Amino acid sequence: MSEGTRDTFPRLLLQHASVRPAHPAIREKDLGIWQSWNWSQVAAEVRALACGLAELGFRRGDSLAIIGDNRPRLYWAMTAAQCLGGTPVPMYQDAVAQELEYVLQDAGIRFAIAEDQEQVDKLLECRERTPGLEHILYDDPRGLRHYTQPFIRSLDALEELGRSAREPGFIDAEIEQGKSGDVAIMLYTSGTTGKPKGVCITHEALINAARGGCGFDKLTADDEILSYLPMAWVGDNLFSYAQSLVAGFTVNCPESGETVMTDMREIGPTYYFAPPRVFENLLTQVMIRIEDAGALKRWMFHYFMDVARRCGAEILDGKPVGAGERLLYAIGNALVYGPLRNVLGMSRVRVAYTAGAAIGPDLFRFYRSIGINLKQLYGSTETCAYVCLQKDGQIKLDTVGIRAPGVEVRIADSGEVLVKSGAMFKEYYKRPDATAETIDADGYFHTGDAGFFDADGQLKIIDRAKDVGKMASGAIYAPNYIENKLKFFQHIREAVAFGHQREMVCAFINIDIGAVGNWAERRNLPYSGYTDLAQKDEVYALVRECVEKANAELALDPALCDSQVHRFLILHKELDPDDDELTRTRKVRRGFIAEKYGVLIDALYSGKQSQFIETQVKFEDGRSGKVSAELRIEEAKTFAPATAKKAA
Repeated sequence: MSEGTRDTFPRLLLQHASVRPAHPAIREKDLGIWQSWNWSQVAAEVRALACGLAELGFRRGDSLAIIGDNRPRLYWAMTAAQCLGGTPVPMYQDAVAQELEYVLQDAGIRFAIAEDQEQVDKLLECRERTPGLEHILYDDPRGLRHYTQPFIRSLDALEELGRSAREPGFIDAEIEQGKSGDVAIMLYTSGTTGKPKGVCITHEALINAARGGCGFDKLTADDEILSYLPMAWVGDNLFSYAQSLVAGFTVNCPESGETVMTDMREIGPTYYFAPPRVFENLLTQVMIRIEDAGALKRWMFHYFMDVARRCGAEILDGKPVGAGERLLYAIGNALVYGPLRNVLGMSRVRVAYTAGAAIGPDLFRFYRSIGINLKQLYGSTETCAYVCLQKDGQIKLDTVGIRAPGVEVRIADSGEVLVKSGAMFKEYYKRPDATAETIDADGYFHTGDAGFFDADGQLKIIDRAKDVGKMASGAIYAPNYIENKLKFFQHIREAVAFGHQREMVCAFINIDIGAVGNWAERRNLPYSGYTDLAQKDEVYALVRECVEKANAELALDPALCDSQVHRFLILHKELDPDDDELTRTRKVRRGFIAEKYGVLIDALYSGKQSQFIETQVKFEDGRSGKVSAELRIEEAKTFAPATAKKAA
C-alpha cells in the first residue's frame, strides 16, 4: 500500500494488519496480568465495533464521545468511528458532569462510550439535560448489572451485534469512502481564557505530524510506549494513537493511574512522553525517598548528583568532557543514575519528550544529567503538538528546538509566534469567528506565545504573549519562568506569580502535601490536614528557603534580576481544576485566580502581615463547602547579582 493510500487511520490499521499481523499492537494490564492483541486481532475488534455502531444508527458525520482511562477498546472505538466517517470526541475522565454536559451539547453527541460505572453515572446525569444523547455504551461491566435502561449496553453486546448483523465487506466499503481531509478527531481546548472550543483535526494533519515526528526520531515498529495520559489531550493522540498507527509500534495501557510506575518498570518503554507536571512529581517522589534513606546513601546521592550536574548533560550530548569527570560519572552511573533510571522505569528509554507547558531548565537538566534523553517539543492542540523538535546532540535547556520538518515559523512584530504547516487544524467547531481570529489571511496560526529565534535557529518561548509584561521599572516580567524556578523544589507543587506593572514580584504557593507531609512526619510535626500544615511556622521557613534559592538564581540573569519574589503566602487550599483554578491539563487560569483571590493580592502589595480568606470549594462527591484561614504573608530575601552566585 503506497503512502498516498495510507492517508486515513483506518487504512493505516489495515496496512499493519496485512504487513505485520502477528506483531503486538496494544497491551493492557488487567488483574496483574498483561493481555496482548496483535494488529490482526485489533483490526477484527475495530470491524466488530464499527459494524455494531452502524447497526445502532451511527452515520457518516456523527460524533462519538469517549470518556475513560486509556483502554484498548476505547482506542479501538476511535478507529471504529473513523471507519464510518465519524468523529471521535475524547473527554477528560476527571471532568465533572457539568463539563461533560457542555461538550455533549456543543458537539451534538448522540453516541457515547464510557469506561466504567463512574463514567456511565456522569453521562446519565448529563442525559437529563442533553436529550440528544441516545446511546451509552460501556467497557467495564462491574457495577452495571442492574442498569436496565434500553439505551445502555456493553461493548461486548455491541461487538456481538456487529458481527452478526453486517456483511464482511461493509466496513471495507465505508473505509474506502474516507478522505484524508475528513475530520479525524475533535479535541476540546483547555479553556484557560473562556469556554473550551472544539478543535477539528483532519486525518491528513494528524498523520503529517505523526510521520514527521517518527522520521525525526527514527521510531519503528520495535518501539514501545506506555499510554497513561488523558485521551482527550493532543499529546496522547499524537504519541499513543497517531504515531503508533504510522510506525506500527506497541502501545501499553497500565492497570490504573496508581500502578503507572510499576507498569513502567515491567514494560520498560523505549519511547516516553509526559507533561512537565509528571516529571516534577517523579522528582518529588525521588527526593522523598532520598530523605528517608540512610546517611551514607544520602551523601552518595548528593555527591554524584553534583557530578551529574557538572557533566551529565554534556556526556549525553557527546560533548567533550575531561577524563576525570567521565570516570566519576561512570561510577555514579553504576551506583546512582542507573538504579534511579530503573526505579523510574526509564532504563530502556531511547527518546523521552515533554510538552504541554514550559519545563524549568533546572528540571530539564536533572533528567538529562542522569542519562535520560529528555527533549522538549513545542506545539498546541491546533498544530497537533507539532511545531518545533529538539535534535539529538543539539539540546539547549532554554529553547524548544528547531522547526519540525514541514513547518514554517514566523515571529510577528509583536513577538508572537506564528505557525503554518500541513499539521494544522481545520477549524474550531461551529466557531468561524474564532477560527478567523487565529488563522490570518496568509494561513498562519497565531499561537498566543511570545518567543524568538536564537543565533542557532532554535526557538525560545518566553511565555504566553498575554502573560508577558513589564515591571514598573520597565524590566521584563515572565511569570511562567518564575513559577518554574519555584516548582523545581520538591516541596512546592504549584506557584502563581504576580508583578505586571508592579514595583515587585509576589507569589502564591501551594505546598506538595506528599513531600512536605513526609518532611513534617520525620520531624514529629503534627498536622490535621493541608490547611493546618500549610500555615505552620516550620513550613513557612522551609518554603522561604526555597523561594530565596530561586531568587538567587534569578539574580544571576540580568534580564530577570528584578523578577525576584519579594513577598509570598502559602494558600490554604490546593489549586484545583474542579474549582476552575486550573485547567484539566493543570495550567493556571491566571485571570480567574487574580479575580477570585484579589483580596490576597491586595494584601501582598499593601504591606499586610496576614489576611483572612474564605473560599468556596467543590468536593469529589459533588458537595460544596467552604475553607477559611488567616494566611500569613512572608518576606523573602532578594539578592544583588554580585552575591547571588554563592547563595544559589
